[in-house]
Amino acid sequence: MSMSKIVRFEVPGAPSPSGPYVHALQAAGFIFCAGQGSKDPDTGVEAGLERSGGEVVSYDIHAQARGCFRNLAAVLAAAGSDLSRVVEVNVFLKDMGDFTAMNEVFGEVFGAAQPVRTTIGVADLPGNNFIELRALALAKDANGGTES
Repeated sequence: MSMSKIVRFEVPGAPSPSGPYVHALQAAGFIFCAGQGSKDPDTGVEAGLERSGGEVVSYDIHAQARGCFRNLAAVLAAAGSDLSRVVEVNVFLKDMGDFTAMNEVFGEVFGAAQPVRTTIGVADLPGNNFIELRALALAKDANGGTES
């Protein structure tokens, strides 16, 4: 792939984007991933929710974080990369009280291959997400995307 090309990836195994953007794009040897929530691509339901009368009454941040990483892994795989090649992660938390639990899952996922990370507390997130991840990874090579 030419260093000036951009390859876009729309991933059937990840939840559909909630706006006019693609799951990831490859440029200059990197995979830039859009934010990933915890929505299950098959059911359309965010992970770890407890509902009553249609309202979310509680959530499990461990399950939500694992759902985000599951979706991120699917996007990276479709772009020809994987979690071991992630160099940066931005974590958006609706409640900074969830930091310790998110950190536990982050450690499970990356182990000793830790990327750099920024964690940001936000007022709200789309859908019923209490966490969202955005990542930058090294590309292996171009495959399966749409060049422009």
